[in-house]
Amino acid sequence: MANKYMDTDLLDRAIIFAVKAHHNSERRGKGFPYIVHPMEAVEIVATITSDQELLAAAALHDTVEDTDVTLEDIRHEFGDRVASIVEAESDKNIEGVSETDTWMERKQTAIDRLRQAPLDAKIVAMGDKLSNMRAIYRDYLTKGDSLWQIFHVSDKSVHEWRYRKLAESLSDLSDTFAYKEFTGLIDKVFRK
Repeated sequence: MANKYMDTDLLDRAIIFAVKAHHNSERRGKGFPYIVHPMEAVEIVATITSDQELLAAAALHDTVEDTDVTLEDIRHEFGDRVASIVEAESDKNIEGVSETDTWMERKQTAIDRLRQAPLDAKIVAMGDKLSNMRAIYRDYLTKGDSLWQIFHVSDKSVHEWRYRKLAESLSDLSDTFAYKEFTGLIDKVFRK
């Protein structure tokens, strides 16, 4: 039986672009190539939509934040919509100040931005945040509370605050399997 045709040219280009951008980088504390995370985000977004621009944005979501790629590079290669979604997913570091010192401010800003974001950006954020929460849950099962030491901020309660606020900001997606999995994993990791 023949496969149904789906135009994946934009997504294919985005995946290749992301692979090159994240080349030779490791996911912090995981021991595997960084690109695994954006590909998981793509898979999660694909459970919500087949919109190729959203899937491309999921593949590219960490390129501006974690590599030498600029927002203008993304805009030039993939258009305004993809670039604006990648921008919405990118933390803004404050030059000359450590990531640890700005962590709370950056995370609160991201939560506020996500709360006001259009649904498209929330869908891509769901892919990213669920992928992160899956990794945290796996690590939590094997390392327990020592896992928080790999982060810039090692206080578990601060991470709980962040993920519960992210869940509130993403509640427009509460009818999706991805959201239900996300909140379920939050409850498992941060159970009282």
